[in-house]
Formats: sequence, structure tokens, C-alpha cells
Amino acid sequence: MEEGLAHRLEQIGIRTMNAVQADAARRFGTETISPESSAAWQGLDGPDPVYVSIDLDALDPAFAPGVSHHEPGGLTVREVLAAVRKVRSPIVGADIVELNPDRGPDGRTASVGAKFVKELLACLLNG
Repeated sequence: MEEGLAHRLEQIGIRTMNAVQADAARRFGTETISPESSAAWQGLDGPDPVYVSIDLDALDPAFAPGVSHHEPGGLTVREVLAAVRKVRSPIVGADIVELNPDRGPDGRTASVGAKFVKELLACLLNG
């Protein structure tokens, strides 16, 4: 956004934001959708290509304890998958971030991340 390489940013599942993050969101016109509003999100459907980044700490710690910053009240795995499926614009790339295996030694968070990778690959291939 700062370098003009992206023109739109939508963040789903934001629960907390510090003053610097809130200021940046205002400056760049970032759309933030709370976990409570995620089901009502209409998705993306248009010709412009999109890059999808899934931040695992947007999930509730019950589903993804293996992240650095636990914040109760996050998204469920189903809600993230539903949001990914609402992206009907061409996906040109994707990533999964914030996995911290030291905080989730049972592998649950890594398994959730792998599920998201599989879903995103399906979107890229079927796109």
C-alpha cells in the first residue's frame, strides 16, 4: 500500500489494533471486518487480481493455539474457509503467516495451516 503496489486492503477478523495500525488503516482506506461481521462479508468478485494472506492469529486460540499472540474471540476454521470461498476474483498468490510451533506443540495449528494451504491451492488451480 505504501509503495502503491496494491490499491485495496480488506482485513477480516481484526480484534485489536494499536494506534499506529489504526492510523495506517485510516490513511490507506483499509477495510476491517470484525469476526462478528465476517459472515456478512460479501467477498471479492471482479477482474482485479488479489493476494490472500491468512494470519493464523485471527483464529480463536481454541482452533489455533500455535501462534505468538493469543487473542480470544477469533474466527473459526469454518469462517476462514467460508471467507476464502467468497474470493471469486483471480487469486495470484497467497501465504499463511504467524505459525509458532513452540506455542502449539500438538501440531493442531500446523494442521489448520495445512488445510488453508490446500484450500488456497485449489482456488489457484481452479481459478
